[in-house]
Amino acid sequence: MNFVPYLLGVILFLNILLAVMIVFLERKDATSTWAWLMVLTFVPVVGFILYLIFGRRLSNKTIFTWDTKSRLGVKKAVQAQLRALEEGSFLFKHEELIPYKELFYMHLRNDDAIFSQDNDVEIFTDGQEKFRALIEDIESAKDHIHLLYYIIRHDQLGQKLSNILIRKVKEGVQVRILYDDMGSRKLSNKYVRNIQQAGGEVEAFFPSRIPKLNLKINYRNHRKLAIIDGKIGYIGGFNIGDEYLGYNERFGYWRDTHLRIVGGAVNHMQTRFILDWNQASRHDILYDDRYYKAEPSGDVGIQIVSSGPDSEWEQIKNGYIKMILSAKEYVYIQTPYYIPDDSLADAIKIAVLSGVDVKIMIPSKPDHPFVYWATLSNIGELLNAGASVFIYQNGFLHAKTLVVDGKIASVGTANIDVRSFRLNFEVNAFLYDHKVAQQLTDRFKEDILLSSQLTEKLYRKRSSWIKMKESISRLISPIL
Repeated sequence: MNFVPYLLGVILFLNILLAVMIVFLERKDATSTWAWLMVLTFVPVVGFILYLIFGRRLSNKTIFTWDTKSRLGVKKAVQAQLRALEEGSFLFKHEELIPYKELFYMHLRNDDAIFSQDNDVEIFTDGQEKFRALIEDIESAKDHIHLLYYIIRHDQLGQKLSNILIRKVKEGVQVRILYDDMGSRKLSNKYVRNIQQAGGEVEAFFPSRIPKLNLKINYRNHRKLAIIDGKIGYIGGFNIGDEYLGYNERFGYWRDTHLRIVGGAVNHMQTRFILDWNQASRHDILYDDRYYKAEPSGDVGIQIVSSGPDSEWEQIKNGYIKMILSAKEYVYIQTPYYIPDDSLADAIKIAVLSGVDVKIMIPSKPDHPFVYWATLSNIGELLNAGASVFIYQNGFLHAKTLVVDGKIASVGTANIDVRSFRLNFEVNAFLYDHKVAQQLTDRFKEDILLSSQLTEKLYRKRSSWIKMKESISRLISPIL
């Protein structure tokens, strides 16, 4: 008996059923829907398996929880700031921040991102400098060390950090480490076990229940946070591994952006860590004053903004759009990937067409080929609109930085791509300070000297093979 017709019939039925689910039940955006329908049409069996792994929506149930008293405390602080902004009674340390009150109102309302104006910020663009400072702060810790990284590697840097953390545990310092199970999939059990046996706590975010197969592969914790004694916080693009020190021959020098913050914003970074920790661990962190020791240290305004697939709104992307549309002089963007959705792409093009000087910088080499080809495909529209595009040539550019008019900026973990805006859990610092914004502007201009400019003429010279790869990558970019 020939079972082939029956098998093909079953496959066709499953494809139709899955297509119906995607269109009518999943409520995905139109671009993602069409991308998945194409996959199902052209590779029916493989497409079905890929959808089960990559395409399923995250449950709408609450992922991040905290004790009721703590949540109410945050809500009261948020409501107080919202009322002050609505009534016009909010006290700004600097009048230059007033034009941006709608931006931090939006983050307050949609992400409970409390606005603090008492911060000191140090900028790192070099991995050696960033980890030297972080290790010094860890060495000086007296009460607790909280680390959250997408990638932790068991290499020289990872081992050095592990040795220090084990020693700090023995000194009586509480150590908690949270890593992403997919990003750190090469992290050895021995590495984790050594820290746990010393008395430290280590947890994985959305760990795989089946060896080598993680059904939540699409929903990863891409955040990078370090909080020391509740007083010092780090946020930005550097993970923990030797390549971030420039020791990987493939990438060479690693150009990233990271911040060391002292001030009220550290409290909000701590809350973000606790929420993520409580999701991953069976041992919840309850509110304790010992975790909130931030002291005023400057006058930089900051909001710590989170986004993820659990959110109703794409907070970080919306923040980017609001910043770009507020620009009067210039917008400088550094990102390893440029795969915007229509709303962000339109905002950037509107800025360019309005006479704003838009400059974007991307790396010269890919770490993910399909994503890089999709980036090149989208870059063409920027060039056509009149933006300036620079290709960083001094190694690998991993920075996620946006600066507007030398007055406001954003630095964090979110790339300009659909994955960061809709699928990954991300966190950014939105900075309201002309000195910090100007420092980031100066770093951008220094990087231009290490870059080549991509002109429309050069862009048109791409080979047919490259154009084909770009076209394929762009079609599937909503699900990359």
